[in-house]
Amino acid sequence: MIKEIEMLDALFKHATEGIIVSDKKGAIVMINPIAEKLFGYNKDELIGKTIEVLIPRRYTTKHIQNREMHTKDPHPRAMGIGMDLFAMRKDESEFPVEISLSNFNTSSGEYIMSFIIDITERKKQEITIKNANDEIKNLNIELENRVSERTEELANAINRLAESKQEVMRALEKEKELNELKSRFVTTASHEFRTPLATILSSVSLIGRYNLQEDEDKRLKHINRIKSAVNNLTEILNDFLSLSKLEEGIIRDNPEPLAINIFAAEITEELKTTARSGQKIIYKHLGGSKLVNIDKQLLKNIVINLLSNAIKYSPEDKEIEFTSSVNPGGDLNLVIKDNGIGIPDDDQPLLFERFFRAKNAANIEGTGLGLNIVKKYVELIGGEISFVSKLNEGSQFTINIQHKDIGY
Repeated sequence: MIKEIEMLDALFKHATEGIIVSDKKGAIVMINPIAEKLFGYNKDELIGKTIEVLIPRRYTTKHIQNREMHTKDPHPRAMGIGMDLFAMRKDESEFPVEISLSNFNTSSGEYIMSFIIDITERKKQEITIKNANDEIKNLNIELENRVSERTEELANAINRLAESKQEVMRALEKEKELNELKSRFVTTASHEFRTPLATILSSVSLIGRYNLQEDEDKRLKHINRIKSAVNNLTEILNDFLSLSKLEEGIIRDNPEPLAINIFAAEITEELKTTARSGQKIIYKHLGGSKLVNIDKQLLKNIVINLLSNAIKYSPEDKEIEFTSSVNPGGDLNLVIKDNGIGIPDDDQPLLFERFFRAKNAANIEGTGLGLNIVKKYVELIGGEISFVSKLNEGSQFTINIQHKDIGY
């Protein structure tokens, strides 16, 4: 329990965005170090004051009205969609922000958690890109006017400038893609961290109420909720770290002799503890040599990810089939088949894209990175991954990894 509380405290203190917790009347009750730094206050100066102290004066009245409306109908949301939002520091200087809200209840009442990101640099980039676009437009107008007045020599010069323009446009398009990727990363991380953090905060608050011996079951219930939320946070962090390491080329393929039947049986047994009520994971080695030459850790990451997905996207009391086989040429084949929700036909071409979530998985926890990482791992060890899926009937993922000499 102490460990989970320490992890919660560390997550709150070391979050990369500002976090402020206020009660339903707008009074600030908690603030993390990043928020203190953003606004130039220390926490003792803000605890007990209303959130409006951090809002530019011209928006105070409207903000109070919006806060009261949100209190009447609380739900997680982003603030000011389509609008420019500003916050105010202690020295009354203003800066642009992106804010999202999440509500939770504890034994002491209702609270609102505000996640705050300073987007000053993003705004500067937008202005830079806009200025560059304006310059390109002006250059086009100038070039078009000169074309009608100049000789063939000048026309050739304009063609060269047009080629330069295309290079600039390609660079701007690349910059736009990078900005969109960064924005999707921040949005995904913020959303995925918010739910387990709110669960942890709620359970920690409620545990304090159960101090009698007969309340042991209730305490254990909330401790298990905290453990589950922390495990979820760990999985999210692992996804982001794995993606980062893959992008940087840090991860290498280090094959070694491996008894595939023992390896697969151990993973199957390990994941049975995470299965839902009545779910069964059935493993079989269908034939061929049981000894392969492969990177054990990378293969473990691949299999655990696919089996975890099969568990996550399958209902209770369903079987999950896991088979291995080695063909006469020495190629390893792994098949994981579930009887879950399946993948809509329109979503299947995008399944391995980064951050992609199928429409029917929107309410299930996940970052949209798992299958993208799996595909990269499979390719890193010289394999291929494919799948077939039918909506509401299940999915089957097949991995083929080419033979590497081992001496069978």
